[in-house]
Amino acid sequence: MDRRNFLYATAASAFAPTLATAGKAFAQGGAVQGDDAHAKLDALFDTLFHEDLRRSPESATQLGLDKGANADLRGKLRDESPAGMAAAKAMTLDQLGRLKAFPRESLSAGDKVNYDVVVYTRESAKRVQTFDFGGAGFGPSPYVISQLTGVYQSVPDFLDTKHKIATPEDADTYLSRMASFADQLDGETERMRHDGAMGIVPPDFMLDLTLTQMTATRTAPEESLLVTSLAKRAKEKGLPDHYGIDAAKVYAEKVGPALDRQIALVRSYRAKAGHDASLRRLKDGEAFYAAALHSTTTTELSPDEIHKLGLDQGKEISARLDGLLKARGLTQGTVGERIATLYKDPKSFYPNTDLGKVDAIAYCNGRLAAITPLLPKAFKRLPPYKFEVRRVPPQTEAGAASAFSQSPAIDGSRPGLVYFNLHDTAEWPKFSLATTVFHEGLPGHQLEGGLALSNKDLPLIRKVGGFSGYAEGWALYAEQLADELGMYEDDPLGRIGYLKFQLFRAGRCVVDTGIHHMGWTREQAIAYFLALDGEAPGFATREVERYCATPAQACSYKIGHTVWTRARTRAKEQLGPRFDIKDFHEAGLSYGRVPLDILDGVIDSYIKTAKA
Repeated sequence: MDRRNFLYATAASAFAPTLATAGKAFAQGGAVQGDDAHAKLDALFDTLFHEDLRRSPESATQLGLDKGANADLRGKLRDESPAGMAAAKAMTLDQLGRLKAFPRESLSAGDKVNYDVVVYTRESAKRVQTFDFGGAGFGPSPYVISQLTGVYQSVPDFLDTKHKIATPEDADTYLSRMASFADQLDGETERMRHDGAMGIVPPDFMLDLTLTQMTATRTAPEESLLVTSLAKRAKEKGLPDHYGIDAAKVYAEKVGPALDRQIALVRSYRAKAGHDASLRRLKDGEAFYAAALHSTTTTELSPDEIHKLGLDQGKEISARLDGLLKARGLTQGTVGERIATLYKDPKSFYPNTDLGKVDAIAYCNGRLAAITPLLPKAFKRLPPYKFEVRRVPPQTEAGAASAFSQSPAIDGSRPGLVYFNLHDTAEWPKFSLATTVFHEGLPGHQLEGGLALSNKDLPLIRKVGGFSGYAEGWALYAEQLADELGMYEDDPLGRIGYLKFQLFRAGRCVVDTGIHHMGWTREQAIAYFLALDGEAPGFATREVERYCATPAQACSYKIGHTVWTRARTRAKEQLGPRFDIKDFHEAGLSYGRVPLDILDGVIDSYIKTAKA
């Protein structure tokens, strides 16, 4: 499949004409924009961004923007009730109408890219919001509440790690948010009941995980993270002792009962839940899967095309691994069977103890520190933020993703965070840790996202927006780049771990489409991973269960990586000795996260300019 067929012939969405025009305009240059048009577009973007921020107070805190005119957001949380969802849908349509009314033809080529990207986000949101059910995790989810979706598992960690406690006002707004958390829980319970009446209920194994996490969250007030976090941090800042007492009272009177109501509903659904996780079993499930694939991959690749891409690339990566494994004397059995033998060496793992997990996180932070001085070899700019690796909170690790990243505050007041799920260290051999650090941290998500946040030429609405195909594709490319920068010169097992995870991402395309398009069972999907790359059973199980909760997003990694690597190959072929890896990265990262076909136009512009 050549590059243009991959991107354009399959991108026959309603947005493709707009995006293709934007890419072409960027590549060919355009009329010089008038200052007036630029100013009006910036004003519109600022208005939309402010509206989004008011809708999501958690985002305001996450970004460090809950101050000044938005200071009141520090005591609020997002409205998760049915009325809140209706308001969000109405806002999407209203914003889209204002964007469509803007005179796009008056803009320069660069501003047209920004305009088209923002329009794309609202069009994509509209498509997903057409369905009168579901929630969100790593992407659109058919389920409001699951092991990966729902405020029960996100808000306690948010309040503990993102809501700062330094003054009495900080503590007061924390208490206000605790009360709002109870309202959120009840809002999502009402939505889950609505969806359940439509037959949209998670499968049994997902509800088991959800209940495990919920019951770990539903403790006595004095044992709750919500209470102990405020009490501990208030004491450290010399604030009055009553804050811990006040938090326990809010928990006992509001949060605990709301959790009890939600747990009761989940238990009632568990009693009659089936085992099939495929979206095909749900009314409008296939249409939802198509919308989710479009939203996360920013292509119109069909499930069959994605399935084939995963199979084809899996064969290519397996051939590379075969050579590396033979060089280590591992010659018998399939690639997956030979990788599985590496899991049998106790020296490959940190002990599954609290101290062992501390050591594993220390190793990951060491890898982050080791690659940092090498980055100027490949990048003209580096983000001005600090970055850190942490462990997923134990109370949510049973159903949490294996690893994930959270961006820093724009003002640098909070570092960018990389989380590892160390529920069982036997799922994380040492040779698999480093490449994940490079993916989630540097030069992956934290570098790409940090450059966007600190880019003074990007409108704020573009700094914080994102596309999984672009971002996850970049992060997977970053794993490859770490190898090219020499991070495995003295770590041959680490290179095997890197390629193993490349193979794993190819397998995601096969498994996700297998479940939701072809009707694979959970067990069939797990078995595929075990055979493909010798995956640890627990790791493979949690990943498959993730795809059941948040379908389609897992496909975005290998699709995005394919676009990035083909773009670099094309640039090298056309520029020859003029090719500079720093210029290529600067071109691809300078416009922030964009749909994959706009990325192609950006790279075309870079090639044209470099040739001149």
